[in-house]
Amino acid sequence: MLQSVPDDGLLPVDTAQFRTAMGRFASGITIVTARVDDIDHAMTASAFTSVSLTPPLVLVCVEKIARFHDAILRAGKWGVSVLGASAVDVSTHLARRGRPLLGQLDSYPHYRGRTGAALLSDALAWLECRTWATYDGGDHTIVVGEVVALDVARSSEPALLYHEGSYRTVQETTDER
Repeated sequence: MLQSVPDDGLLPVDTAQFRTAMGRFASGITIVTARVDDIDHAMTASAFTSVSLTPPLVLVCVEKIARFHDAILRAGKWGVSVLGASAVDVSTHLARRGRPLLGQLDSYPHYRGRTGAALLSDALAWLECRTWATYDGGDHTIVVGEVVALDVARSSEPALLYHEGSYRTVQETTDER
């Protein structure tokens, strides 16, 4: 669908510059999962955030051409595993396009949550959601989920971040001003 461009004198931004600018924003890394027809679907997502406390809502942005897109919409229920610094391997694996669908979680310890979605055992936190709403987001769909179950690990492992095209972790410092 073509959208008309307002005649306000502002030109569209350059895609490469936009990608570079957004790369300066550090984001946490999650694995989002859904189960459809007894098959686990999963993807790495950095476009994930909380939306509301009451009710508890989160959102994830899913590229429309991704295999996971149809799965999350069909499932209606999905899980989120918040990754720690030691999870680079699973994050890289589930971000790879064209990987085999069947057995993609077999090498990573996981369990079934209340919704049936797979949750990674070694995560820092787990959320289970039912789709609350979806919105058009250009080449992505913004999927808002109501959190129906959650748990937090007893871990001091730092969170896995993505910044300027690389995985990173938070290094705590104290400012003694």
